[in-house]
Amino acid sequence: MLTRFVIVFNILAVAAAIAGTAPTKLPSSHVTLTQPAVVSGTALKAGDYRVIVNTGKVTFVMDKEMREIAATVETGAKKYDQNEVQYDNVGNQITIREICLGGTKIRLVFN
Repeated sequence: MLTRFVIVFNILAVAAAIAGTAPTKLPSSHVTLTQPAVVSGTALKAGDYRVIVNTGKVTFVMDKEMREIAATVETGAKKYDQNEVQYDNVGNQITIREICLGGTKIRLVFN
């Protein structure tokens, strides 16, 4: 009886240790680009994108197209009410400088 208890306790301890090391899940969100734009040299069409946030990169998914782009993921002090896309006009190109994800404190900054 005591041996079973020790075995079960060890199994539960190992399971708890493994669960404690699981990485935190960064959010994914839906963002609408109102116009075609360039993000870090990658052209994106206007439309609705699913944005998947990973450490050091962001993946834009629309239909069957996927674009993985390097980004700095920052956590702000306040929660954003809605998605905010900040565009810049560089020469004759519209570029995306940053995206703030609504409902989170996350800001994606593109170089």
